Amino acid sequence: MRGSSILGMNQRDLIDFVRRQPWAVEASVSQSGWPQAAVIGVVASDEAELFFDTLETSRKCKNLRADPRIAFVIGWDDAQTIQLEGIADEPGGAELARLKALYFARFPDGVERAAASSVAYFRVRPSWARYSDFRGKEPVVVEVTLR
Repeated sequence: MRGSSILGMNQRDLIDFVRRQPWAVEASVSQSGWPQAAVIGVVASDEAELFFDTLETSRKCKNLRADPRIAFVIGWDDAQTIQLEGIADEPGGAELARLKALYFARFPDGVERAAASSVAYFRVRPSWARYSDFRGKEPVVVEVTLR
């Protein structure tokens, strides 16, 4: 990520970075207005959509169905992170099938989880991102509006 391509923070850089990170911290807002965060498994599509599953009984599911605003922090190893913000939706039909195939390729246990319980699937199209790299003498921080 370090170098000229990340300084431009293009969509491919974002996708590649997320794909190297299996975990993310997502934050949503409860119906009472309190922030809530959780660690989730996440994948990125070629269209820079983030996708994850959760139990329908989880706080994040209830939160996102009431208020679809969401934020992520992805990556914390090697002193690099991407923060993202966007709006979540619950895709259906062919879109859901496409994203689930991508997710199950990364998280094969998702197939078993889907069969055993009531699972909700969320897609997020990030609208804002900030990449931070603290590995060098001077930090590199790049912020961009995506959509």
